[in-house]
Amino acid sequence: MTNVAGTPQDVDSTEKKSILRRVASASAIGTAAEYYDFFAYGTAAVLFFGQLFFPSADPLISTLAAFATYAVGFLARPLGGIVFGHMGDKVGRKKALVITILIVGLGTFCIGLLPTYEKIGIWAPIALIFIRVLQGFGVGGEQAGAVLMTAEYSPPARRGFFASWVQIGAPAGFLLPSALFAFLTATLSNEQMLDWGWRIPFLLSLLLVIVGLFIRLKIDESPVFDEIRKTKAVESRPVVEVIRSFPGLIVKGVCAKLVEACTFAMFTVIVLAYGKANGLNETILLETMIIAVLLEIIAIPLMGHLSDRLGRKPVYITGALLQVIFIIPFFLMINMDSFWITQIAMIVALTFGHSMCYAPQASFFPELFPTRIRCSGIALIWQIGSLIGSGILGLLAVKILQVTSGHYYGLAAYVIVLGVISAIGLAKMPETAPLRRKSEYHSWGK
Repeated sequence: MTNVAGTPQDVDSTEKKSILRRVASASAIGTAAEYYDFFAYGTAAVLFFGQLFFPSADPLISTLAAFATYAVGFLARPLGGIVFGHMGDKVGRKKALVITILIVGLGTFCIGLLPTYEKIGIWAPIALIFIRVLQGFGVGGEQAGAVLMTAEYSPPARRGFFASWVQIGAPAGFLLPSALFAFLTATLSNEQMLDWGWRIPFLLSLLLVIVGLFIRLKIDESPVFDEIRKTKAVESRPVVEVIRSFPGLIVKGVCAKLVEACTFAMFTVIVLAYGKANGLNETILLETMIIAVLLEIIAIPLMGHLSDRLGRKPVYITGALLQVIFIIPFFLMINMDSFWITQIAMIVALTFGHSMCYAPQASFFPELFPTRIRCSGIALIWQIGSLIGSGILGLLAVKILQVTSGHYYGLAAYVIVLGVISAIGLAKMPETAPLRRKSEYHSWGK
């Protein structure tokens, strides 16, 4: 018999959709808080932190030091992934998410309160490094828990689409500080920005933390995790178990993560340092970047939907290869210093190339592991991949530009190598999309 509006089945379905929207919103806001820090610091490192925290007679040395501190946060991520992955698998996804958003968000706020080198000398960069390490530790458990929470609430046939909404937090987290810095630099003098204007985006991050914390406290624990906790199927040593049982998947997953982690940092942060080294118009780079990222907010759920229909691997591999093929044309196009040519380059690289890699991750990585060790498995893949793809790039990028006299070929080679590694790793991984796989890789609720 066909259900009519108002029946218990419809009410139940409506309630499930409402819960799923709430969970996706809570996860996306946490991801936005993570990337807000990522881009607020990355932008400030290029424009201000070299002078404020690492003064030197050579501006390039100052920028290099600021970027090294940016990369330091990535070093603590794997440790955070292990700790909060263990907590997510043992205690629950929700508790881990509440703690991580507090660590990341409050750290960003505290950077806005730091005195500069001029005020307290060497203690200024030391304090900045300490906060970055603490934030990296918190971020290590943030992303895995966020995507996992939404993936475990999502219906299997549309998991790619619904889980990908969490990934919208990345472009949103980029747009907020980027728009703030663009507005502030347009309305304040350089002296005012160096004096106090740079602090505003960091201090305003507190609002994002409050909203994210409020929403996360109101959601329930993942129903899949609740089920295995009731049956006492929770793994006592999830990190040890996932490494022992799935070492090959961890390695292949890390390989898959590399190109996405590398290129998002390249096209949104490192490109500013490249532009500065080559005298490119910073306004053109920032404005075209913002438009491309705005369009990516639309592209991410579309690519998530595509991964449900075509499979996680085809969409992901296509995105990886697109970025390998396009990286040299990307630099040649932005070197023309033309708004419209740079805009096309940014749309191809970010709106399409990055979203095709980033959107499937939210469903692909959780589907690789059984429930009892899933959070630990995702955290290891995500954070080790981010450390190699983005963290090491952050340490090397300015040095590469220095060694190559500002040429792009060193940066392009980095992307090409990681992109090829990612494509190979992806080719060797199993397809997990329920509509595309030929057999069950594992039991989702196991």
